[in-house]
Amino acid sequence: YAMLLSLIFLIVLVAAVVGFVFRHEIKTNFESNLNLALRDYNMTADQHSEAVDTIQRTLHCCGVQNYSDWERTEYFTQRGIPRSCCKSQDDCSEEDLKDLSKAKLKVFVDGCFFLVTSTMESKMSVVAGISFGIACFQLVGIILACCLSQYITNNQYEMV
Repeated sequence: YAMLLSLIFLIVLVAAVVGFVFRHEIKTNFESNLNLALRDYNMTADQHSEAVDTIQRTLHCCGVQNYSDWERTEYFTQRGIPRSCCKSQDDCSEEDLKDLSKAKLKVFVDGCFFLVTSTMESKMSVVAGISFGIACFQLVGIILACCLSQYITNNQYEMV
């Protein structure tokens, strides 16, 4: 049991170290994937498009760096900026969304990349604290399992 807990503890420790060391690569990959999702954004309900819409609605953001990122997409030439960027769904017309100067007043202007990364970084202290607490319980379990094993081993010879 102690060996199993030790193995789990080491796996979690390695995952935490790898996540910390490669956090910049994770950010870069997220940004490039978000750019790809914007480029491939379409009117059909695929997973990437739904994810972009969910992020934009939830975090009140638009585009990767800002709302003008949509100008470089094929979707913009056909339909304008997506409705998920609108501050108010009632006040967003398709004509407004096709004109960047008008859209600036109707949509969220901040980009999603900064908001997602800052939200994740702000929650990291909570995640780290919970992880540290779980790790302490695992270490206590390892120590107690080793003590129990030692106690059982020592008492086998005294029973006779």
